Amino acid sequence: MAVTPIVPPGAPGIPARWTSSAKSGVGTSLSPTGQIWFTISHGILNEIYYPRVDSACTRDLGLIVTGPDRYFSEEKRDSQHTIEPFEAGVPAYSLVNTAADGTYRIEKRILTDPARPALLQEITFTALKGAADDYRVYALLAPHLVNAGMGNTAWVGAHKGKPLLFASGRGSCLALASSLPWRDCSAGYAGFSDGWQQLNHTGKLDTACQRAEDGNVALTGEIGFSATKTKAVLALGFGATPEEAAENAFASLKRGFEPAAKAYVKNWRKWQAGLLPLDRHAASGINGYRVSTAVLATHRSIAMPGAAVASLSIPWGFNKGDDDLGGYHLVWPRDLVETAGGFLAAGDAASALQILEYLRSIQQPDGHWPQNAWLDGSAYWPGIQMDECAFPLLLADALHRAGHLPRAKLASFLQMIKTAASYVVRNGPVTGEDRWEEDAGFSPFTLAVEIAALLAAADLLDACGKPDDATYLRETSDGWNDQVERWTYVTGTAICEASGVEGYYVRIAPPDSAEAGSPKDGFVPIKNRPPGDTDQPAGEIVSPDALALVRFGLRAADDPRIVNTVKVIDGRLRCELPQGTLWYRYNGDGYGEHQDGSPFDGTGQGRPWPLMAGERAHYELAAGRKDKAATLLKALEGSAEPGGLLPEQVWDGADLPERELLLGRPSGSAMPLVWAHSEHIKLLRSLRDGAVFDMPPQGVKRYIEDKTVSPFRAWRFNNKIRLLPEGKTLRVELLAPAIVRWSADSWATAINAQTEENAFGIHLADLPTASLRKGSTLIFTFFWLATGDWENVDFTVISGDQDSQ
Repeated sequence: MAVTPIVPPGAPGIPARWTSSAKSGVGTSLSPTGQIWFTISHGILNEIYYPRVDSACTRDLGLIVTGPDRYFSEEKRDSQHTIEPFEAGVPAYSLVNTAADGTYRIEKRILTDPARPALLQEITFTALKGAADDYRVYALLAPHLVNAGMGNTAWVGAHKGKPLLFASGRGSCLALASSLPWRDCSAGYAGFSDGWQQLNHTGKLDTACQRAEDGNVALTGEIGFSATKTKAVLALGFGATPEEAAENAFASLKRGFEPAAKAYVKNWRKWQAGLLPLDRHAASGINGYRVSTAVLATHRSIAMPGAAVASLSIPWGFNKGDDDLGGYHLVWPRDLVETAGGFLAAGDAASALQILEYLRSIQQPDGHWPQNAWLDGSAYWPGIQMDECAFPLLLADALHRAGHLPRAKLASFLQMIKTAASYVVRNGPVTGEDRWEEDAGFSPFTLAVEIAALLAAADLLDACGKPDDATYLRETSDGWNDQVERWTYVTGTAICEASGVEGYYVRIAPPDSAEAGSPKDGFVPIKNRPPGDTDQPAGEIVSPDALALVRFGLRAADDPRIVNTVKVIDGRLRCELPQGTLWYRYNGDGYGEHQDGSPFDGTGQGRPWPLMAGERAHYELAAGRKDKAATLLKALEGSAEPGGLLPEQVWDGADLPERELLLGRPSGSAMPLVWAHSEHIKLLRSLRDGAVFDMPPQGVKRYIEDKTVSPFRAWRFNNKIRLLPEGKTLRVELLAPAIVRWSADSWATAINAQTEENAFGIHLADLPTASLRKGSTLIFTFFWLATGDWENVDFTVISGDQDSQ
């Protein structure tokens, strides 16, 4: 009997939300024709990405089982889940969902078709109570095309006479086909007339609900299982039109699951075979190394070779809606360089080189990189971070030193290197924000990256026949390195007394209040986001970030100031958990669940980061304590979920099973975090080599071994020094041509010094101040040659002791 279609009630549906970020599996086909990335959690598919790795198109796709006496069960909520990869390093998965009440078992195999944009899910339904005919199994799909849950349209339709479930939104379409023809199907609005509501309330689908337009929609279809047909394959095809999506779905079904699986596994076996044998099996039998390498490769782009996102997840996604378009499926230049380091450590230099080429393609004309961006390079957040502007230089140097960027090829990166170095020297050393995208000021981590990057760029410029440019970068590095302690090392605080140390490196020191900059000069402070959540004085905030001074080769692991800082870090930030020792990012961190376990909503309480165990292990290795590094490797790996995926944070409180928060287990933050997996790979490589794999050698040689100090101290509008160490030459650095008029006798006499422009757009003048006596006052101002104006402000610098800085 024909049914008259109706408009499903409840338009446009409840506010759209994403889903859990606690992934248990992520995968893709490694095929240029595949164009699909998928995630798994709670035994079902979650976000599926098409046609780019930054474009989430679904919320989830799971099953509902109904049966006698109004039996209703949703597999993601009402069953126990197991998941295994097809084999080590191949992210295709076998899932088993067994109903908690013992009623049924659902077995799945999931992968994407390498030949086309379609995802295949082989499903076997087994009744554990009663007969198979007693139950009906429904697929429930929540489209979120593209990166948004609202504004989607879903309908029940057909293609070439065969039934399908369709959805469209923002220029993309999907079609869900079944090898066992669909029975009853419906389309409705989430929270009101979707299939879950219909089945839960009435036990059947309302087949009059055939189309739900422009809202938060859902599709539901009964799979045609029977007593003799207990296995079905669902194909979710994507395309620019409904017809293209349908063709892809049906073509994948026609090809069959096994041929697609064979091609999928072959692609991954081939790639894994080219990697270094750093294999390591956990007690569970999981090969953590192959999980980490697969995670890195799964997060790469096809359309934009070299691009990779930070995570195929949205932290606390179940509490996030359409106003959080990006989640973590964005490109962070910092994370991307860390990813490249993981590929390098695993022996895949080609992927690392692709990343450098991609970074070159999205570099901005002035030399910086966006704080984070979509794959095409368009910025998502508006900030600029100095470490992200410096990290690509370290990648170029690492590739060059390893022989993967010979001089002939290096020349093609010369412009990128020069403009990046120019941006760093023109805008550093103050960080735009620290590496956690929070506070501005002098950060040991950012300083370490900047200084190491400028030394690396100097070597690269030398290799390109630019020795004068290289000399200036080294001089700048030396000057900044000399002042790391002045900027970030504090003494005499309450923490010093409580910890029994003379001093320590702070997480971040506020920039000098006099850094406003002159419009004529062009030094304009970088725009920052609001400060972090903590209201503690900057000098009382500590962070493992200070260990970057060792990681990047600027300070020895046994430097007393580093040792003091480690003692403070351990006293304030160490957290003992069942898997071992982890650390918090910093005291007062507000990025994490609230104390009651409710999700981060702009405020919260930071939790321990497994990544920090990897970073600490590298410090221990640098200090010659390989056994401690190996112990921390176990803590890092022990923080993974059962399938080996590493989370951003783990829960540090009492078990809250109702919120899925268990002591030492992943919290609701991002999982997997690609950066953590890269750190894992690098730690495996470092332990094998007996040395920190990614420590740049230039700083070690220059500052630890040769103890190089700078004869200069630079004054600039974004770093107005007030004291000049005795015996130093004052270098005035400007961004516009000028005459520096200066006096050492309160203007009784004056000397003019005209600036000279270097290759980085810096106009500098070295004032002969090395002979000034302690206590002498130097006064200077500027005549701007481009405008013919005087600055009309006098600046002063006092000659003092070396230690006064």
